[in-house]
Amino acid sequence: MNDDIALTIAGIGVVAIACQWLGWRLKLPSIVFLLIAGLIAGPVTGLVDPDELFGDLLFPLVSLCVAVILFEGSLTLRFAEIRGVERVVLRLITVGTAISWLSTTLLTRWLIDASWEVATLFGAVMVVTGPTVIVPMLRTVRPTAAVSNVLRWEGILIDPIGAALAILTYQFIIAYGLQGALLQTLLTLGKMVLAGVAIGALAGYAVGLALRRGWLPGFLHNFTVLGLVFGVFAISNAVEHETGLLAVTVMGLWLANMPGVHTDDILDFKESLSIFLISGLFIVLAARLDFSLFRSLGWSALWIFVAMQFVTRPLKVAVATIGSKLNWRERVLLGWIGPRGIVAAAISAVFGLQLTQAGHPQAGYLVPLSFMVIIGTVLLQGATAGWLAKFLGVSEPEPKGFVIVGANKLARAIALALRKVGYRSLLTDTSWDNLSAARHEGFATYYGNPVSEHADRHLELIGYGGLLGLSARAELNSLSVVRYRREFGDENVHALHSTLDEQPENLRIAVSPAGRALFGEDASYSRLSRMLSEGGAVTVTEFGEGETLETTMQKHPQAIPLFAVDPKGRLSVFTEARKPSTLAKGWTLVAIAPNSEAATDADADSGAGGAG
Repeated sequence: MNDDIALTIAGIGVVAIACQWLGWRLKLPSIVFLLIAGLIAGPVTGLVDPDELFGDLLFPLVSLCVAVILFEGSLTLRFAEIRGVERVVLRLITVGTAISWLSTTLLTRWLIDASWEVATLFGAVMVVTGPTVIVPMLRTVRPTAAVSNVLRWEGILIDPIGAALAILTYQFIIAYGLQGALLQTLLTLGKMVLAGVAIGALAGYAVGLALRRGWLPGFLHNFTVLGLVFGVFAISNAVEHETGLLAVTVMGLWLANMPGVHTDDILDFKESLSIFLISGLFIVLAARLDFSLFRSLGWSALWIFVAMQFVTRPLKVAVATIGSKLNWRERVLLGWIGPRGIVAAAISAVFGLQLTQAGHPQAGYLVPLSFMVIIGTVLLQGATAGWLAKFLGVSEPEPKGFVIVGANKLARAIALALRKVGYRSLLTDTSWDNLSAARHEGFATYYGNPVSEHADRHLELIGYGGLLGLSARAELNSLSVVRYRREFGDENVHALHSTLDEQPENLRIAVSPAGRALFGEDASYSRLSRMLSEGGAVTVTEFGEGETLETTMQKHPQAIPLFAVDPKGRLSVFTEARKPSTLAKGWTLVAIAPNSEAATDADADSGAGGAG
């Protein structure tokens, strides 16, 4: 029995990985595939029964996972990022929440003749959007910074608000008809806000103080913060029911904006953990669905989703953006994107069960109605938001370029070769002479240190998907790799060795994760620079019939491969561990060759040996 449980949980993990990979590969939100996988595993095949698998632990586990997800999301919210759109965010979570709640309640009441109790509670649940869906969708859609910031802030802040609204609505439904029901509900609201904000702020300040003053060793940072998130969530719920999500959100906001507190390492860990939790939760909750409940609702329920998508959300955004600097295209995209996620699923499941136990005959409508909206918004918006953003012209360009640390002769030569194969470059340096030469050759440049606070505020990364450390300073290359891992991903940040080839390993500065030294272990900055200074060149060679990497290297044994570009224009970087070997007709090889070999190469005129 235990082996079966372990196998099922492990299987969910494997399927979650496959869904995330499919989303990345097909450039669609992974949640689409996670929902499909959950439906197949649960109601279609019956392979997974979450209630039997987890028993009474199911909803406590779901609640703790949602707490971690909300904390991680709030840890990314910095007040400096929403300057100019803060009024929009505030309206979305206040006036917009009221619009969404009222309109959804009326639609549910009229379209499926639901009771006022069920309609009102469903309207409260549906005010949420949620980072569990918004953040993965933003990775795929890549809208402008203003739209992205509004959606992230709204999605993270609205979840605890929606949870509080749902519990208040439920309490009012239960107390309705009793003397002082409204007053009791208002008192509960005040206690929830006070408890959640106070506990979250106190915890955030305490953790921030410990991190700032070094009271915790580095290896305990992630463990301590994760444990405290669980603790704050549980304590806040114990003090006042359903305030845990508000408390962890406030805790994350406080930490993110507390001066002198560095949360990058914590955020790296929580981001990875959130992806894991989101993936598992979607599969598990989708597997709980009962298709018979959908049939009992009838086709009229579908109109609720249609009205919420085409009327409620656009109306909410239209009111919230009055007088803002957002243009009409950005407003249209904001009015289209508003998917529901884990919090909506979890809240509807909990209160649906409680209403059923309280004797409300239509309480069973809550879960299928909620999942109808979740599935509908995720599938429709996930499939169309990227196209709509491009059509409206409010999406960032494809990340087809590199930020290059260094604007020296070697960096400019490599950047020229990248330009020839269709890739942009932004060169950074502290030398005016180097940057002047780069600007003369038509490159975007940044004067300054790429790991400075000034760069954090002013270095524009839109359209760039990787980093190449080509500076002569090993420590700068190394710091740049560490600094830009989150923006570009570990697999897209690389740096050259900057030491002499003869220097022993124990004196070299590590510039890239083990096995991923840029262009290979032997390609140090000194060696490549020397090749150029002695008349070598960076060459661009398109392979013809019968040509391969092996045949080319036989002709030019001293050449060092740098990049390979496949017939679809996708670029691979040569590293110690990754050396594309299946190059054939239609592929393009970028390499650096010494003077004798570059001179005999038919494509030598495409090199950049004389750059700068």
